[in-house]
Formats: sequence, C-alpha cells, structure tokens
Amino acid sequence: MVIMAGYKLSPSEKTILRELIFPESFENIVSGTGYPYGVIRDDLIQLINHGFIEVASNTESQKKSFFDSDHIHLFSYKATGLGLKKIEHQ
Repeated sequence: MVIMAGYKLSPSEKTILRELIFPESFENIVSGTGYPYGVIRDDLIQLINHGFIEVASNTESQKKSFFDSDHIHLFSYKATGLGLKKIEHQ
C-alpha cells in the first residue's frame, strides 16, 4: 500500500469517508451519499489503496478473511485513523 501525503480527496471521496466514522455496509453508503454504484465502488477502492478506510465482511464467518472487489457490496467499511485525519485537514 502506498500512502501519498499530498493525495487530494475528490468531493465524492470526502463524502464517502465522512460516512465511515463507524462501520457501514455498502447499502448504507449508497443510501447515505446518493452516489451511483460505480462511483462508490471506484472511490472505495481508491480509499482502501491509500489506507484511508479498512474493510470488514458483513458475515461473521468471512470477517476480514479477504476482500473481493468484484463483490464489493458484501463488505462493510470504516475510516482508519489516517482517513479521519485526512478529512480533518481537507
């Protein structure tokens, strides 16, 4: 994972990150932001790659065992400490 100190969040990434102070399912992110599936999917992948959010499965048996970006709707997401700091400073 490469963390870019100068990475500037897009408006949709900021909105999504602000939704993730507590763990949220993909469905809650969709309803909370109003963004289409593709925008949320792309932004979540970017935020994960930059270390701004962490992933958890929605089922106990698969909790954090692996992340499958083809089935992004099966997981929950939460901002990391780095992600919370990023939204404080932007």
